Amino acid sequence: MDTMLSSPESCTTTNDNVACPNVNDTTSPDNIVDAPDATLGCHIARRLVQIGVSDVFSVPGDFNLTLLDHLIAEPGLGNIGCCNELNAGYAADGYARARGVGACVVTFTVGGLSVINAIAGAYSENLPVIVIVGGPNSNDFGTNRILHHTIGLTDFSQELRCFQTVTCYQAVVNNLEDAHEQIDRAISTALKESKPVYISISCNLPAIPHPTFTREPIPFSITPRQSNRKGLKAAVEAAVTFLNKGVKPVLIGGPKLRVSKASPAFTELADACGYPVAVMPSAKGMVPENHPNFIGTYWGAVSTPFCSEIVESADTYLFAGPIFNDYSSVGYSLLLKKEKAVIVQPDRVVIGNGPTFGCVLMKDFLQELAKKIKRNTTAQDNYRRIFVPEGKPLRCEPNEPLRVNILFQHIQKMLTGDSAVIAETGDSWFNCQKLKLPEGCGYEFQMQYGSIGWSVGATLGYAQSVLDRRVIACIGDGSFQVTAQDVSTMIRCNQNTIIFLINNGGYTIEVEIHDGPYNVIKNWDYTAFVEAICNGEGNCWTAKVRTEEELIEAIDTASGEKKDCLCFIEVICHRDDTSKELLEWGSRVSSANSRPPNPQ
Repeated sequence: MDTMLSSPESCTTTNDNVACPNVNDTTSPDNIVDAPDATLGCHIARRLVQIGVSDVFSVPGDFNLTLLDHLIAEPGLGNIGCCNELNAGYAADGYARARGVGACVVTFTVGGLSVINAIAGAYSENLPVIVIVGGPNSNDFGTNRILHHTIGLTDFSQELRCFQTVTCYQAVVNNLEDAHEQIDRAISTALKESKPVYISISCNLPAIPHPTFTREPIPFSITPRQSNRKGLKAAVEAAVTFLNKGVKPVLIGGPKLRVSKASPAFTELADACGYPVAVMPSAKGMVPENHPNFIGTYWGAVSTPFCSEIVESADTYLFAGPIFNDYSSVGYSLLLKKEKAVIVQPDRVVIGNGPTFGCVLMKDFLQELAKKIKRNTTAQDNYRRIFVPEGKPLRCEPNEPLRVNILFQHIQKMLTGDSAVIAETGDSWFNCQKLKLPEGCGYEFQMQYGSIGWSVGATLGYAQSVLDRRVIACIGDGSFQVTAQDVSTMIRCNQNTIIFLINNGGYTIEVEIHDGPYNVIKNWDYTAFVEAICNGEGNCWTAKVRTEEELIEAIDTASGEKKDCLCFIEVICHRDDTSKELLEWGSRVSSANSRPPNPQ
């Protein structure tokens, strides 16, 4: 039987409302797609638009070119070509943080195994990223043929097997008969589980019409998860009894507030209970810092001043969505006791050493608890008694070499409700934690996976998803060298991000964990590098600053005359200029890493 290939230009919709066809009238012309348009490529493009994706991040390869033709022909979908697959994955990660879902498109194996590191990070952060891979021709499956972009075996499953460990669903589409079902199941699973999924599409299928695609895709109607009502009631009653016995209880938000969509409910509880409110470091930005009871970041020995004293002296504490790993626990050194804690996970509540309640959603639990908890301000009153306002860094003498604490003092002044901060792995973790976020200011960093270089691609993706915000990225020189190329993509997309490149000559965070000559990197002329990337095309402005006077001038220019440009400010700092928190954290993590083996 002959098959007719459609041209990508015909991959347009017949109505302006792709996401909401008239599902009640099956004969409506708005629901029917002309046969040449009824292709797999058009279907997946429409699905992406429907779930909120307006841009995909891609690197072309011979197995995905036809698919890309059909994706870019969709009016509601833009293609952001990246310099490499790793950055495309990081960009989809950053995009998903702001938009709720992201997507990237790469080619088979050489692209897939390159992007997989970024997807592992998205998995660790509970981000629904849709990885679309252009796969081999459907006729090559099950044969003894050896293909390029493979390791030279006739088994093409290597990439799939790798992705099985870092995605929650995998679909290999090499047959049009079940393509519709596989694609829809993959996308809906990503949204339900808030994890990445993998979709491989044979390179010869995107342009072939098929009857299963003759209708506009009907919007997903994913049944919302519900708490077990009896379990919810029992969990709330047990928590109320437990917390009301406490003399000085506290409330701490964790990073799983995001996946649980429970930040508003957490704020409701904070308003009702009167407890001091803190956040774990990876939850910064998920709780409003202008709340009257907010006391800062709880991070053990490197917490906001007076925060750990209040949390660790409490006789009861509620943690909503925590992750206790070696980094967040500062080398397992938190002074917490399980028997004092109510731990609320996305679908489970644990009360001290006692009962556990399953099938209880965090959002529901926090909302119901807010209605019944007894108000107790004892710990908040104690905090006010001991609190001493934070001091200011020593003033710089004229033309004194710039210090990092002075840099972040000026970054603090730049923040507004229309800003967003991206903090790279390294000392920026600690310096950015100390920033006080105005209401509405975004904040992102990758703590669980901690992949250096993440922020360049993530900044690209985040900025592309929130065009009405000005993104401020704080990136160390070592991290920047890993993924620097996609600054060119930011310029090509006319983004107006401000990048502070902190040049201190090496991997400072590694130095404080375990120093060695391998932590020293080759210095670049970073501003010249970015200017070479710009090459006279696009809006880009650079500055190299060594003193506070030069920094102030650069910030004024970036905020004024060059407010519509991508602004790259290289900040020259001393190699040993680090935050006190990194010094403390590094020594404790080093101690945890160097524990001797347990006796056999």
